[in-house]
Amino acid sequence: MTVLWHCQGVSSTSTAGAVRQGSLRELNLAVVLGRIAAADQPPSRAGIAGQTGLTRATVSAVVDDLITGRLVTEADPAPRGGAGRPARGLRLATDGPAGLGLEVNVDYLAACVVDLAGTVRHHEVRRADLRPVAPADALARLVELAGRARAAADREGLTLAGATLAVPGLVDGHGLVRLAPNLGWRDVDVPALLAAHPPLAEPVDGVPALVVDNEANLAALGELHAGPTTASFLHVSGEIGIGAGIVLDGALFRGARGWSGELGHVPVDPAGPRCRCGAQGCLETYAGQEAVLGAAGLSGADLPADTAARRLADLAEAGDPATLDALRAAGTALGVAVAGVVNLLDLDTVVLGGGYATLAPWLRPPVLAELTDRVLTAAWSPVTVRAAALGPASAAVGGAGSVVRRIITRPSGWLAGRQ
Repeated sequence: MTVLWHCQGVSSTSTAGAVRQGSLRELNLAVVLGRIAAADQPPSRAGIAGQTGLTRATVSAVVDDLITGRLVTEADPAPRGGAGRPARGLRLATDGPAGLGLEVNVDYLAACVVDLAGTVRHHEVRRADLRPVAPADALARLVELAGRARAAADREGLTLAGATLAVPGLVDGHGLVRLAPNLGWRDVDVPALLAAHPPLAEPVDGVPALVVDNEANLAALGELHAGPTTASFLHVSGEIGIGAGIVLDGALFRGARGWSGELGHVPVDPAGPRCRCGAQGCLETYAGQEAVLGAAGLSGADLPADTAARRLADLAEAGDPATLDALRAAGTALGVAVAGVVNLLDLDTVVLGGGYATLAPWLRPPVLAELTDRVLTAAWSPVTVRAAALGPASAAVGGAGSVVRRIITRPSGWLAGRQ
């Protein structure tokens, strides 16, 4: 922005007016785009004017800017009876900006592209045990995956407007992974390690091209925006590690330092087996993927190329006694830990994500049994337990979705970069 008060003959009053005018435009862009994004059916310009109180001329000017900026497109009008030409509707563009979601987990890498309307346009998973792999090498593999995702976006006419990387560990506000115990990462500066590679996406109006966040938090955000859900819920991501995203009144709860949700390290039995974090009896030692596989008489070497969760589900569907017992025991331990969270935060819904989404038919009954026994209010206000709508892809999709939601919330940033 030009510093107008340095110009001869321009008063501070005119400067304030220019600032207010710019702020008003930003607000109008966000209001109109937000209405279009939230609408069940493509709204017309006149309809938006009626809903928002803005003049039709203002709405028309704002919509023209949004169309020019590839954020909005016009939809064919619905047929109607009577006189007059039907108004054209407006919807989010599917050939404009998109978000890149990336994930590093213990036994896989993932990359996905989500367009402005929330549609997944590309998703790829590469399975590998990353525990013996140095962080720099693991991230180099991820960059290769991201490159293919970017190429897929380019082929479909999409422009990546940012990337969000999900990591199963404690991440500070600068992208430093303080601790990811199941990966063996400690104080890993992810942005610095990725700086040697070509940009994964373009920064938009001061927002970094790459944001690093906890995978369970991103999975919870993905679930929050995937469709109708309650305003407050606990999203539990079950992989080799177990993380939780806490959503309260429609907003992610991060805690004082941004490190909430380490459900996998809630003790189920203080005298239980030693966990990778150094403590004893953590939930992960009872309900983590490797604990369940071991109880079912399996190991990583026994698994085909698909996920461990899918292998366990296949055996459970076939009625394998050891697998059913292992899932029942894991669900019981999970229910004990989750009951404490529900009692503390008064949540009414528990969402089973990650590998747990695939195993939900077998985990849900023992989890519900523990919640019924242990949650003080369960007798008159039962807790709902369900599988995640996004399934195992929640974290990567949630990360990509966080990029496009930034644009919908503040479209002026994207438009400024197009000028």
